[in-house]
Amino acid sequence: MAEADERNIRTLSLGRTTPQPNTLVIFGAAGDLTRRKLLPAVWNLKLDGLLPENFAVVGFTRRDWDDQTFREGAREAVAKYSRRKVDAGKWPEFEKGLFHSKGAFDDPAAYAELKRKLDEIDRERGIPGNRVYYLSIPPSTIATCVEELQRAGLVESLEPDRPFTRIIVEKPIGHDLESARRINDDVARVFDERQVFRIDHYLGKETVQSILVLRFANSIFEPLWNQKYIDHVQITVSEEEGVGTRAGYYEEAGALRDMVQNHILQLLCLTAMEPPWSMSADVVRDQKMGVLNCLRTIPADEVDKHVVRAQYGPGKHGGNEVPGYRREDRVKSDSTTETYVAIKAWIDNWRWAGVPFYLRTGKALPQRASEIAIQFKPVPSILFNAEPNGALEPNVLVLRIQPDEGLSLQIATKAPGPRVRISPVQMDFQYGEAFRDESPEAYERLLLDVMAGDATLFMRRDAVEASWAWVTGILDAWKQGGARWLPEYAAGSWGPVEADRMIQNDGRRWREL
Repeated sequence: MAEADERNIRTLSLGRTTPQPNTLVIFGAAGDLTRRKLLPAVWNLKLDGLLPENFAVVGFTRRDWDDQTFREGAREAVAKYSRRKVDAGKWPEFEKGLFHSKGAFDDPAAYAELKRKLDEIDRERGIPGNRVYYLSIPPSTIATCVEELQRAGLVESLEPDRPFTRIIVEKPIGHDLESARRINDDVARVFDERQVFRIDHYLGKETVQSILVLRFANSIFEPLWNQKYIDHVQITVSEEEGVGTRAGYYEEAGALRDMVQNHILQLLCLTAMEPPWSMSADVVRDQKMGVLNCLRTIPADEVDKHVVRAQYGPGKHGGNEVPGYRREDRVKSDSTTETYVAIKAWIDNWRWAGVPFYLRTGKALPQRASEIAIQFKPVPSILFNAEPNGALEPNVLVLRIQPDEGLSLQIATKAPGPRVRISPVQMDFQYGEAFRDESPEAYERLLLDVMAGDATLFMRRDAVEASWAWVTGILDAWKQGGARWLPEYAAGSWGPVEADRMIQNDGRRWREL
């Protein structure tokens, strides 16, 4: 596909302001998230000239590190994980803004030392007391951390002309509705909702952000985006790997909690929401909340009919033998934790009445891929579609989120030759081919938005709890059912036959990715 014409690219602010000078404090900075995502994201923002001139990063850990040790570790992380490697000419200036503060999450003295260090950094680097706290920590420590921040005088109010304080909370935000409310209550005792940014890295991906542009900046789609023209929607998030080193966490979570409650339901909201009247954060989030309010609750006695869960069994992937889930290290031999889930969902409003949304996610599947597929209704069974044994393929619009970000539209066309032979073809668009600029990583966009105070791509408390309420209904039904085993699918396959039957019973089939 031809490259985009740079002369016709419009830049819209959409309410975002320029980030003010600030310090990013990462709690749990010794973890993989900081090394793999956060430090590389900050480095790339620096190279793009998007960070404020007066900026610093403080890593808060239990390690016996000094500033120089933290800087050396940051350089190694950037060299290994960043999409753009270390620039020897620019790194020395960048690393001057990296600092370390030692302490435990429950040690008041550590927070007093953190405050002393932050005040010193503010003076040295000309930062007016603005702070962003990133909680890359277990949910069980969140309450202690926010209370100690307040006790140490490290939380500013929202009064005008005062420095800003913002906090980023990583998933998982609870493991059910009750625990999510408890975490939200813990944070709300110290921070105003306008200061809280609940992060879901999926919402920072280029294609996810482009869903609203596709729908509302192109007049050809929105008139068709309803139950009159759309037959059904499929949202797929597939993962190649098994649980690997995350087995301990996964045993407590499972696919429904790990992927559906946050990532997939957020994709559902962006796909199904009504047009917002502006791009301000709360207007967009109000429309997403409207989708969750209309998401039909699945009665407990119908969960088995509309929800399929399974575990991967032994199989082969990429020529390698893969053990079954219950044979993985740190997994109970009688585990009933699902590694695959497929759901038939409904949105009960005027736009989507009667349109099923098929959601699926799983581990140890043939490839890593995420997509939203909008399948339109078939053309009438006349003219070119009159042959009963050779029905035309329906039009399908596919939004690819990973690995090759872009979109495709399947249409019917005449194959060359004297006879009328109709063949489906793909009209394909890929970001990497159309634009010369390299797509930023999700955390780059999301960190920049927090610094700018733009909460559009972050989850509001009511949306988190509404999604948990819907998912908890399924979890409760599973618990009441007391299943002692789950269906298995071979590792490297596309899931259990039960999921195929669920969609085939409706006269449909899963897309082949």
